[in-house]
Amino acid sequence: MPDPLSALRDLVAEGGVAVLSGAGLSTESGIPDYRGPTGAARTYAPMTYQTFTRDAAARRRYWARSHVGWQVIGRAAPNAGHQAVAALQRAGLVDAVLTQNVDGLHQAAGARDVVELHGNIDRVVCLGCGQTTPRGDLDQRLRAANPTFAALAAAVNPDGDADLDDAAVAVFRPVDCARCRSGVLKPDVVFFGESVPPERVDRCFAAVGAARLLLVLGSSLTVMSGRRFVLRAAKLGIPVAIVNQGPTRGDAYATIKVDAPLGTALQALAHSLRSSVP
Repeated sequence: MPDPLSALRDLVAEGGVAVLSGAGLSTESGIPDYRGPTGAARTYAPMTYQTFTRDAAARRRYWARSHVGWQVIGRAAPNAGHQAVAALQRAGLVDAVLTQNVDGLHQAAGARDVVELHGNIDRVVCLGCGQTTPRGDLDQRLRAANPTFAALAAAVNPDGDADLDDAAVAVFRPVDCARCRSGVLKPDVVFFGESVPPERVDRCFAAVGAARLLLVLGSSLTVMSGRRFVLRAAKLGIPVAIVNQGPTRGDAYATIKVDAPLGTALQALAHSLRSSVP
């Protein structure tokens, strides 16, 4: 009986793969997973859309932590796992890349037409006038508004939110929209309590429905946001393969499960398909 990685290679070699990636794919880039073996549980509740839009103090706290976290997320580089996915796509074996991550590392590795289910931390949107601007622009404005802010983060989460103490948060000055001068700025990501845009969900369902294989990478599938695509694949009779460290809530639907570090496993997969991968 072939080992799981060999069996996965045989499935991927036939092409028609839709990739669904989660935070575990980015841990080797220095971005910790919430639930995986390299991650730690949050020490506070994640920001909700309702709290962010209604509570100015909560927004100050969020932007202080996110400003520090961005120094890690913004410098992160694609790892071997991201590069392997991009190579498999170039080879015509991967047709769609769907990600729950907001770090943009798939695109940085060369993947095309990535569907960012939860948005991208690299963009900022004004809730007043609707303007979208690069996160780097906001970073410069926040640095100018907080020239002495030198807080050190205890930990950085996959969404770029860092743990800071109350004293550091209290002296932080957030900024409003540079165009309309009063609009509340929000990262262009989906917060808890906020719905993923329906057209984005539809694109993901369409990609899964058109796939010959759904390959889940680095997601525990704990939340329905990602698990629903596994359930759809199973309902349609589309094989599901999972590469993840530790159990997932999709294991019962998996044809193949590879429990291994993502970079090592995916690099080996791409290498084994080297005749197809440029």
